[in-house]
Amino acid sequence: MKITKVSAIPMSVPVPVEKRHRTDLGTKVKSDATLIRVETDNGLVGIGAALGSPPVVKAIVEHELAPEVEGENPLFSELIFEKMYNGSRAEPALARGVTQADESRRRGMAMEAIAGIDIAVWDVKAQALGIPLYQALGAVRSSVRGYASGGWAPGDEAEAELGGYASKGFTACKMRVVGRDGFSIEKCLKRVEAARRGIGPNVELMVDAHGSLEVAVAIKLAKALEPYDIAWFEEPVTPDDHAGQAEVRRATTIPIASGEREFTRFDFADLLEKRALDIAQPDVARAGGLTEIRRISALTSTYGVRLAPHAWGSGILFAASIHTAMSSPNCHILEVTQGYMPMMWDLLNEPFDIRSDGTVHAPDRPGLGFTLRADALDKFKYLPGPEFVF
Repeated sequence: MKITKVSAIPMSVPVPVEKRHRTDLGTKVKSDATLIRVETDNGLVGIGAALGSPPVVKAIVEHELAPEVEGENPLFSELIFEKMYNGSRAEPALARGVTQADESRRRGMAMEAIAGIDIAVWDVKAQALGIPLYQALGAVRSSVRGYASGGWAPGDEAEAELGGYASKGFTACKMRVVGRDGFSIEKCLKRVEAARRGIGPNVELMVDAHGSLEVAVAIKLAKALEPYDIAWFEEPVTPDDHAGQAEVRRATTIPIASGEREFTRFDFADLLEKRALDIAQPDVARAGGLTEIRRISALTSTYGVRLAPHAWGSGILFAASIHTAMSSPNCHILEVTQGYMPMMWDLLNEPFDIRSDGTVHAPDRPGLGFTLRADALDKFKYLPGPEFVF
């Protein structure tokens, strides 16, 4: 079996005006994704998804990475990843057993493009084996607890918003520290108090700062949140400040979570060495695909750090995240978006199996277990322009 073609297709969906709101990232006006297709000479087609600017990702995939991947056997998924990661130095890197990463591919959109191809390669590989992808990776479970991820409502409105998540059966919910009314510690505490009223004492509550706080403010907020039994404080400071995040962790009893904006096991190694986190949140479409996220899972488990994959984007990304959760022994929970995400819910033919108790169940079909709807590429035609505006 040989890979005959690798292609990338930009996609978008606009956010209706009535569903837009301002966050720490700005006002979201659309969502972007890039569909990756890996075709083989025996008719199997794998799909993946990449983050990053779709036109840029498409150029990287089709002009840089595709020539290195085409002609390879998808069963050699580790080889394919190493070829993409090491670039022109792949052969000596493998011969010597030492990583020699191409300087342009270690981070950023090049790695996001690599991740998208890697997911599609694993989809083909598992289809060829005739088993679900998580079983090809090494199954440890067939279901996992999900948590409802959202929480932007201002003030007392957070009670109904988070309470609504709990009423769906979720036993854990996450809210943002920056609501639609902006940020202050007082506003955040009011919203957290309301959220706790809405979900009650037995549902876990997490808070997410999106890396928007400085160290001193993050520590002050963490100490103020401790009475509310917070399950984790996510991205308290910028991901560029691992030492600062470690400082926040030392200053609070609340577990610290982060990782959605980190690339490869090397970023996570630095977080672990600095003792900067309790829960690792790699994004399969950013951290390096399924090949690299397996390495991250093994690495974090050696430090006693749990895995909670970041899963915010298209349905393909969520599908890959399901398989990650089912094949990672140290994964204890999986993110389930509550935002406006048509490309998550309306992209694929097969529905996700999310039960009334908030658990997410693995598909039993070969590969990713999901296929694109016939009208997907027309429905989600790419729209130029930024995703967020200020």
